[in-house]
Amino acid sequence: MYSGIKEEVPGSESLTSYDREHFTTYLRFLDASADDASYEEMAQVILGIDPAEEPVRARKAARGHLDRANWMGMTGYKELFSERK
Repeated sequence: MYSGIKEEVPGSESLTSYDREHFTTYLRFLDASADDASYEEMAQVILGIDPAEEPVRARKAARGHLDRANWMGMTGYKELFSERK
């Protein structure tokens, strides 16, 4: 797994330091999802988890990151913009 990437995304109702550090990762997940990539593809390419060797871990990690990326796109981004004022 890439340095600094966690298997489970820390959940919160507000932005976390993990969200700020991995904003680009979330964008990659959103792009992959828009291109109809599977969780397995996302886990392999973005997180560096081999889905053939660890299918459950790969799916769980990819889904968690995609869910958080979607949260960022719908809600979390507002906090990013409010911090810049």
